[in-house]
Amino acid sequence: MSADVTLDDVWIRFGDFVAAREANIHIEDGEFFSFLGPSGCGKTTLLRAISGFLTPSQGRVLIGGKDMAGIGPNRRPTALIFQNLALFPLMSVWENIAFALEVKGMSKLERRKRADELLDLIALPGQGDKRVSELSGGQKQRVAIARALAAEPDVLLLDEPLSALDLKLRQHMRTELRAIQQRVGITFVYITHDQGEALTMSDNVAVMREGLIEQVADGSTIYDSPETAFVASFVGENNVFQGKVNRLDQSAAVVETPYGEFCARPIQRNNQDQLRVGDDAMVFVRPEAIENAQSDSANRISGEVLQTEFEGNLWQLHVQLPNGGPRITRSSINDGRATKHQVGDRIELGFSETSAIALPTGQLAAE
Repeated sequence: MSADVTLDDVWIRFGDFVAAREANIHIEDGEFFSFLGPSGCGKTTLLRAISGFLTPSQGRVLIGGKDMAGIGPNRRPTALIFQNLALFPLMSVWENIAFALEVKGMSKLERRKRADELLDLIALPGQGDKRVSELSGGQKQRVAIARALAAEPDVLLLDEPLSALDLKLRQHMRTELRAIQQRVGITFVYITHDQGEALTMSDNVAVMREGLIEQVADGSTIYDSPETAFVASFVGENNVFQGKVNRLDQSAAVVETPYGEFCARPIQRNNQDQLRVGDDAMVFVRPEAIENAQSDSANRISGEVLQTEFEGNLWQLHVQLPNGGPRITRSSINDGRATKHQVGDRIELGFSETSAIALPTGQLAAE
């Protein structure tokens, strides 16, 4: 079984402090949905409201179309995987997985059979008799997922379950986690501050700031067409230029900045234009969209090379703009040749109109 989840104008207050506000989201049945944002933005608060550990101060939580008001966490069709996993160290792996089934009164033989089925599902066949202490970090993550699935929830809630793993294992486990979700077909609601996790695994992502949902969309839309300055600066790397809108049409905004006029795509929000002529605006351009200036480059900038960084697959070039301007970053694929640019070189760079976006001036994510 699986179920959809709806947050209908959910507010959560602790005294005078508002932890979450105006949360309006519909998560489809069988969807992998992520809440993404910095620490303290309210994403775990909303997860706890879905699970029943917090009661909204205002609004409704619906699971499978049923209002969850007055229904405690033990009676909701959800299972929650905590950040620390909370596995029982004195139990074997299969006993950990089947714990919820024992509480329900299922026989030992039936519990063991179901645990073995789930071990096959998470690609750990034959590991049921091991102790938790004998497992690797990634294996423990999978056992925690299997234990949650044993309760046959309609919705699985995951609160930053990969945060304690090293980078390579985390990257491996997000692929495994997505594969498990697709095999079982139930709704996953995932909490993370890691952009890579959210973009890689999710059907849709809600980006949050200070208790407010800034944008909900699929990963490519969040990355390529962020609707606010915060989303543009929080998800991935971005270079930003501040200025005023000089001209505007449906396909392009011309923004006057201290470094010249830049043409960029104006981004709508809720199908409404956000910019007018004369407005303060920000132009965002990804490091990978900046190239050596060509004769037909719509937008050109020049500066001095401050630093080059080799990251294996990429070269990062940091350039200082003149007259105390910002430092910008250009990323280029490593093609096996050393970078031609040296510290102190003057360089001419450019980027296309379609690869830059224009947004109203707003709060940027903290670096």
